[in-house]
Amino acid sequence: MHILILNHYAGSPSYGMEFRPYYLAQEWIRLGHQVTIVAANNSHIRRINPEPKGNIWEENVEGIRYIWLKSRSYSGNGVGRMLNMLDYIRGLYKNMKSLAALKPDVVIASSTYPLDNYPAYKLSKKTGAQFIYEVHDLWPLSPQKLGGYSKWHPFIVVMQAAENFAYKHVDKVVSILPCAEEHMKEHGLADGKFYHVPNGVYLPEVQNAEPLSEEFVNQLPKDKKIIGYCGTLGRANALHNLVEVARMVKDSNPDLFFAIVGKGPEKDNLNALIKKYGLDNIRIYDAIPKPQVQSFLQLSSIIIIIIIWSDSDLYKYGISPNKIFDYMYAGKPVLQSVRAGNDIPRDSGCGITCDTRPEEIAAALKKMLALPQAERDEMGKKGHDYVMQNHTYEVLAKRFLEAIEHN
Repeated sequence: MHILILNHYAGSPSYGMEFRPYYLAQEWIRLGHQVTIVAANNSHIRRINPEPKGNIWEENVEGIRYIWLKSRSYSGNGVGRMLNMLDYIRGLYKNMKSLAALKPDVVIASSTYPLDNYPAYKLSKKTGAQFIYEVHDLWPLSPQKLGGYSKWHPFIVVMQAAENFAYKHVDKVVSILPCAEEHMKEHGLADGKFYHVPNGVYLPEVQNAEPLSEEFVNQLPKDKKIIGYCGTLGRANALHNLVEVARMVKDSNPDLFFAIVGKGPEKDNLNALIKKYGLDNIRIYDAIPKPQVQSFLQLSSIIIIIIIWSDSDLYKYGISPNKIFDYMYAGKPVLQSVRAGNDIPRDSGCGITCDTRPEEIAAALKKMLALPQAERDEMGKKGHDYVMQNHTYEVLAKRFLEAIEHN
């Protein structure tokens, strides 16, 4: 079977996020399938973007065929990003004939935003391929809730039309979000077309972690218990709450040090807040390569914390953050701050979920610190075992194939 993935932001370990298309493709190839990923060459979430070699070009990326479409560079979430989206969609239409010549059996529209469903549908009609919409985040609901856009904003109107089109015409939806089916049905999805395939860990990567640089390790305090966060520094991650927690526990728990590792648009704001409070028990470190994440997590002596901004009801549809599965694989107890439709720490037994207010997070942190070390170790073991049973990409790729093959 030839699986064609349209994902604007698709990356790889060598290029950087996002990784899910790469992980699925590696497993599908191992199972004997052919996979092609079509991506834009400029993405704000990759560590490195491929240099353009014309308007369209092909590259073998660690055994996977990538087709790159030229798109303009941009920063932030303004007009530049919207024009970059349009570059990618225009590139799909412009190269429709050559993409159809690949004769895919399945076309997966997988970009975060839903506009690629239009060319995916057209391509499926041209080739007789199955048309699948893979939903990462609910658009345009996410930019509405997180960005404060009105439902009548032109950008939201366009995205809503694309989402409705997708649910009306798709053969199947594969959703990372476990509780989103009713929302999708409200926008046109028929019964029996919803399948849930969450995020997870890619074993060849986590089992062969690269060591951290000596320079990085030397920047961490040697006489403190590390409370670690590794991931995106975005508004949705609400790391300002973690800064508040560091301020709250500074005097009562002087043995704690909060290490935040990552990059994102909130980095300057977070550093400004740390400076405002004069905190020396929290620091933001530059992002590290994905293969080094497990090495960082092993240095985190007590807990890894996930913070998700949820002053709205956006997360009632469920969450499946990549980072929690990395944390769980590392065998570390997890403190999660979110109001969501699912509760991974509860289901797996790997930790505690608390409300999103800083005082609630601080209280949950102290509660976990008060547990016997053996109890925290048991939480970590449960999380690791749960991931190995349910969230390796070997398991997830097979679940995705079952959805594809289900009639």
